[in-house]
Amino acid sequence: MSNLVLELRQGEVMIVNGAPIRFRTKSRIELTAKARFLFGKQIMQPEQADSPARRIYFALQSAYIGTETERESGLVAARDLVIAFKDATTSVLAREILDEALAAAEADDCYRALKLTRRIIRHEDTVLGRVTSIATPPKPEVPSECRP
Repeated sequence: MSNLVLELRQGEVMIVNGAPIRFRTKSRIELTAKARFLFGKQIMQPEQADSPARRIYFALQSAYIGTETERESGLVAARDLVIAFKDATTSVLAREILDEALAAAEADDCYRALKLTRRIIRHEDTVLGRVTSIATPPKPEVPSECRP
């Protein structure tokens, strides 16, 4: 497995295996083992989950980086929210992406599920005429062998 080096800015937050870490100074870290993590704009605060697609993202985020109990309830919530979204949308592509995201989450590949759900958020924002406030994950892309 290759290691993953991340550079984080002062004040940025990273959640690793459910534990939030705030960086007091600009830091460069190296992950040398498999870990469940999100950082920066990938992390959605509860008050940001203010639309159907964002609620799916937040549920999947809980399924990915939450405690054991939060992970289970996050996945259950995500299933229900995906069903409701699919029933409400006319977009065949959105339904397909949501099916793929849910399958990824159920296979414990929540990082991929979150990435797919960001596409749904952008779609929803376009349909609703809303300015997108969730960022695309920072580059470079996390190598698949380093993903949790």
